[in-house]
Amino acid sequence: MAAFGRALLFGFLVWLIPFVAAFAIFPLRQSARPLFESIMPVTVTAVVVGFGLTYLKRVTGGFTREGIFLGLVWMALSLLIDAPLMLLGGPMKMSIGDYIADIGLTYLIMPIVTMGLGLAKASRTAPGAG
Repeated sequence: MAAFGRALLFGFLVWLIPFVAAFAIFPLRQSARPLFESIMPVTVTAVVVGFGLTYLKRVTGGFTREGIFLGLVWMALSLLIDAPLMLLGGPMKMSIGDYIADIGLTYLIMPIVTMGLGLAKASRTAPGAG
């Protein structure tokens, strides 16, 4: 792991930015639910790509492993932050099934994207790549 503290900071921002976006457009959740449900994964993906690229710039080797680890850290951190807010008596009071269907599954974007970024960087830096 290149910089665990940096991964955690970026992971918090990867959670926070979509959370703020969701809060800002929350009225759409009632009035135009399909639009809300389309905006959120796009937001998560854009944030993960941006922070993933920024993080991987400083990585010098093991890009695929680093990408996978980074995405798993971000996903775990997002789930941990969400637990008291969405599940454990927090303001949303969602059941685990509702949470997974509505929010949790979207977090799989994180390791998928960061693994792809790591694989892409590995293939660009491999001998003979060009």
